[in-house]
Amino acid sequence: MSKLIIVPTPVGNLDDVSARAIDALARCDIILCEDTRVCSKLQNRLKIEKKMLLYRDDNEERQVPKIIGLIEEGNIVCLTSDAGTPGISDPGYRIVNACRRRKIPIESLPGPCALITALAASGLPSDGFLFLGFLPNKTSARTNMLKKYADFDYTLIFYESCHRILKFLKDLQSAMGATRVICVAREMTKMHEIFHVGEIGQIYDEIAAAAVKGEYVIVVAPQRFKFNP
Repeated sequence: MSKLIIVPTPVGNLDDVSARAIDALARCDIILCEDTRVCSKLQNRLKIEKKMLLYRDDNEERQVPKIIGLIEEGNIVCLTSDAGTPGISDPGYRIVNACRRRKIPIESLPGPCALITALAASGLPSDGFLFLGFLPNKTSARTNMLKKYADFDYTLIFYESCHRILKFLKDLQSAMGATRVICVAREMTKMHEIFHVGEIGQIYDEIAAAAVKGEYVIVVAPQRFKFNP
């Protein structure tokens, strides 16, 4: 039966791909991907060769009608992202929404998700959290967002790139104070995985002294939480 299958991919270590994800990729007709180079690497590892169709932020809207047409013609289409679960700070929700409106079957597989991996390993409160993804690039807009949630009662989770991580931490300290407890995760599931846990002031110094590369997940504890090393 033609359908859309949402397929999470490893956030780093390719051994994390699930048996169901492998099966879905093996039996589908087309794989939607953000970057064919990244998708090809996974396909080569799994010894799978499928047609790929680029589906990313800059072409998402115009690709939706084409993808809907392919599914309605009888194709099984897998939606992937470069890393983690599609639709979580990645393209995806528009095609899922379009499929829902056309009553196209959707199969959503569980699997890797960077924010959950970081939260579980942080040791910070996980009874409730708010995921805010990537904040605006401009310092003023980013700082305003951070101030808006400074008194939020539960843990906050953000994504950030290596190009802006130090600016992000400076803005975070400005908005929430140097003693707010955070966890900064980098290179998760890979050989050089590292978690920095402590107060913002301390963590900033640690990040600044390290090799700044890769993608980061920042977990921010509520103000009431204190870190006692």
